[in-house]
Amino acid sequence: MDTLVGSSVSHYHIVRRLGAGGMGVVYEAEDSQLGRKVALKFLPPDLAEDGPSLERFQREARAASALNHPNICTVFSIEQHEGRPFIAMELLEGHTLSQHADGRPFETGRLLALGIQIADALESAHAKGIVHRDLKPANIFVNARDQVKILDFGLAKVEGARGPGAGPAASQVQTRAAGEDLTVPGTAMGTVAYMSPEQARGQLVDARTDLFSIGTVLYQMATGSVPFHGPTSAVVFEAILNRDPAPASSSNPALPAELDRILGKALEKDRNLRYQSATDLKTDLVRLQRDLDTGRRRAAESADSRSGARAAERSIAVLYFENLSGVKEDEYFRDGITEDIITELSKIRGLNIFSRPTVLAYRDRAVTPAQIGQQLNAAYVLAGSLRRAGSRLRINAQLVDTRTDFPLWSERYDREMQDVFEVQDEIARKIAEALRITLSPQEQEALAAKPTASLQAYDLFLRGKSYARRLTRQDLEFALQMFENACALDPNFAHAYAAIANASAQVHMNYGRDAASLARSVAAAGRAVALAPELPESQVAQAWVHLAHGRYDEAVRLVRQAIARRPDAEGAYYLLCRAWFATGHFAEIVACADVAIEASGEDYNVYVPIVNALASLGKHDALRNLRTRRITAMEAHLKTVPEDARGRVLLANDYADEGRTGDALRELNLAVTLRSNDANVLYNAACAYCKLNSKAQGLDTLRKAWEAGFKDADWARRDTDLELLHGEPEFDRLYPARAPGA
Repeated sequence: MDTLVGSSVSHYHIVRRLGAGGMGVVYEAEDSQLGRKVALKFLPPDLAEDGPSLERFQREARAASALNHPNICTVFSIEQHEGRPFIAMELLEGHTLSQHADGRPFETGRLLALGIQIADALESAHAKGIVHRDLKPANIFVNARDQVKILDFGLAKVEGARGPGAGPAASQVQTRAAGEDLTVPGTAMGTVAYMSPEQARGQLVDARTDLFSIGTVLYQMATGSVPFHGPTSAVVFEAILNRDPAPASSSNPALPAELDRILGKALEKDRNLRYQSATDLKTDLVRLQRDLDTGRRRAAESADSRSGARAAERSIAVLYFENLSGVKEDEYFRDGITEDIITELSKIRGLNIFSRPTVLAYRDRAVTPAQIGQQLNAAYVLAGSLRRAGSRLRINAQLVDTRTDFPLWSERYDREMQDVFEVQDEIARKIAEALRITLSPQEQEALAAKPTASLQAYDLFLRGKSYARRLTRQDLEFALQMFENACALDPNFAHAYAAIANASAQVHMNYGRDAASLARSVAAAGRAVALAPELPESQVAQAWVHLAHGRYDEAVRLVRQAIARRPDAEGAYYLLCRAWFATGHFAEIVACADVAIEASGEDYNVYVPIVNALASLGKHDALRNLRTRRITAMEAHLKTVPEDARGRVLLANDYADEGRTGDALRELNLAVTLRSNDANVLYNAACAYCKLNSKAQGLDTLRKAWEAGFKDADWARRDTDLELLHGEPEFDRLYPARAPGA
């Protein structure tokens, strides 16, 4: 019986034993101080007094703790219990790569996805002068989301820092002179089947050694067997040193020829002919992944070319209706009506409707239908105007053939405001009729469905939605008042209950973690689900509740279901990217960036986790391009909504990144003046001060943000904008380290 199970060690309560190996026994435990689950790895008692074993154990902790990467297992601390050292680390759920493989080849797409993550992790480790030296399937963990986590840096070698930013991390790990090792030349370190030739010879190793080992792992994933094998270690050594493996495609014909080339280069016996960096290997894997995806997409496009041509003949760009009332307050109503018409038309299978963000660029621009048809390849444009006066509403709409610039259908509606849903329904039906599309009974039923029976409730909902996107506390509270009033007018308005859940969750997360806001979010989400369980907005509301509770995986699952039904569901992609950022899934955020921005339309919040993910991954070129896009979007937005303090502070950050110090300070001062006590604005102001290299002001502003209620440690500790403050005792006090997802 294991005597540690059920006992308390320091501030950890040990729950169960997870496994054991030559260098340690691993337990699942609960951290009573931070309320999270962790893994504790203990050095076996018989090795605790063994100098080299203890040094290797400590080296594992120091090497891994110096690395902050989503594909490397996070180490929190190294401690002792009754003279027995142990490491506290991230608790992982899943299997090692060796358990996943099970002697069978991986599907090519999955092999590349995992291989890219492994190479990305090595790129980070090597940049900090850390060579793993024992990479093998047993040391590569894969969780349920197919996220890689590299384990066991017990044999890691710390070299002199290489590359920008390597110095501090390397010095954190090194306890000897640069390059000094526990072993001496002539000693082989690692696992035989995955060793490089230089390891087999007992020579000094460098980062290229890891690349050979990863080549061996990828070969095994591609074929189901290692490239160098034999009945004894001596035979394996001889194969590593003198024999070339058979091409992987000879045992797995489904592999692309390019993968054979990549594996061959990784497994070069002469390290000078091998890949010279993990970056080079990753680049080739990413390029192959892209080429395979492009090939599949082109094949699908070719197969669907005839049906695609027919769909193009019925493609419609719905332009934002012109607001003829001249009242700025009516802008939200104009936008809401236009977006609802887009949604209505999207319910008709025979139509190909351009998304809301695609047509957003043409809002209030003097362009002709023919110009839009040429730029978007749209067959038709739906244009119009609206004017409301008191309880009366006038809508003009016309469907224009972009090839001839003549209207195919037009209509004027003079109605009471309460008839607005019937007008939207009729416009959709008339367009289908003009294009000779027969509506199915299901489509007719979908068009007839109304979000609410009360136009006044609908008006309040649209007004609240335009404020909720700004995320300052004052704007969120005003939005919540609008949503609550809408629900009072129509107790069955599921969209409004979902909006309450979303806004309340964000008040909870950004402004003090108060129980009342969280309870309000839970109750509203429950009501939305009870009224309309299949509504994408109801699922997004549930996801916000899970996000507020720190249940990131469940939040991701629900919001992805919502996106599958309706990609432009309010706040869906922002929530998804925020959940991924909190758990270090930066690559996933970057992969969906373009789709997320397109689907989010005017909701500029989606840029925030994408920008931070690119910064965390060091993708500087892509970051500069995205920052340029956001500057353009924010400048245009602030022309129409100059009072948006959050928009201004985000623009200040972008100006700071661009080196436009004067512009950054102007927007920063305006934002703080508009919302001087808002936690969200203050947090982003702290980020801007850090980018302007003003540490004292950044730390002071961050403290004010914390006091005002921004206490999201998962976000703050991963935010590269605050790197200037990392290591400051005050920063660690405000935002203590915690396990991802805890």
